[in-house]
Amino acid sequence: MTTRRAALGLLAGGVAHVAQTSPLWAEARHSYDLRPVPILSGVWMIEGATEYFSRDNGGAIVNCAILQGKSGLILIDSGSSRRYGEALNLALRKLDLRGVSTVINTHHHPDHYFGNQVFADKPILALADTIAAARTEQDGFSDNMYRLLGDWMRGTEPVPPSVEIGTGDIVVDGRRLTALPLGGHTASDLALIDAETGLLITGDLVFLDRAPTTPHADLERWQDALTTLAAVQAPAVLPGHGPLDRAGIAIRQTSAYLTWLNDRLVAAAGMGLDMIEIMESPLPDQFASMGAQPQEFHRSISHLYPEIERMILPRAN
Repeated sequence: MTTRRAALGLLAGGVAHVAQTSPLWAEARHSYDLRPVPILSGVWMIEGATEYFSRDNGGAIVNCAILQGKSGLILIDSGSSRRYGEALNLALRKLDLRGVSTVINTHHHPDHYFGNQVFADKPILALADTIAAARTEQDGFSDNMYRLLGDWMRGTEPVPPSVEIGTGDIVVDGRRLTALPLGGHTASDLALIDAETGLLITGDLVFLDRAPTTPHADLERWQDALTTLAAVQAPAVLPGHGPLDRAGIAIRQTSAYLTWLNDRLVAAAGMGLDMIEIMESPLPDQFASMGAQPQEFHRSISHLYPEIERMILPRAN
């Protein structure tokens, strides 16, 4: 298959990549081995795969943060399915027999909240606009996740967050946090600073060594959010996808990628290129090695390029 034909197929399929696996092999793999890793005092993380959703990874691509609370564990983002949430619940009871006391969702993308179903009897907190977006888009997200992940999603029903989180300095189950209401990756993105450790938990405002996703992105607003997060000068940053960052590179890397992405698409529009022609262009080495590339770049073209064309083409006439 030529590159152009492959790209056309990607667009025709809604720019979604689905890995093919043997049904019997996939059925045998329909469980998760989730292992919380201690990263700071009273803080653990579960690191997701730096890939796109596939039947190989079962949708286990998100980072989950776990904080020790007064009456149990505070779970920040719950994963992509009921089955993931169940595995998460079992893993976390090994840390604290009381299990999860509170769930916080950083934004409304399904890999961050479709595990909520398992914790539906607990307070599930999010920004007000995140709650509204999750309720509005849950059916479409569910259809797409079942299509991408098949039997991994069996029994999953979306449970949007239901409790509006405060902003600024707050206390959640006895743990002091600073809640930063931001946006850019989506219309409503929550970042959290843990007062005890200084850890900055960014959700998908920040990625590390994994290409950022852009289905609801406002790149200018996103860059403003990254400026706000950089000013925190946190000793460690837990991105939505990718490894824990203790070296201060994740925010800069995310910003650099978004700058390059915008500049590349604006230049392409000025040259009158179509989406397929952009897909055929090589990625810079610094971004080609990121997880989920070139698929994520291709998806971003479909997400962002039509609007950029509308802005640029009149200027070219």
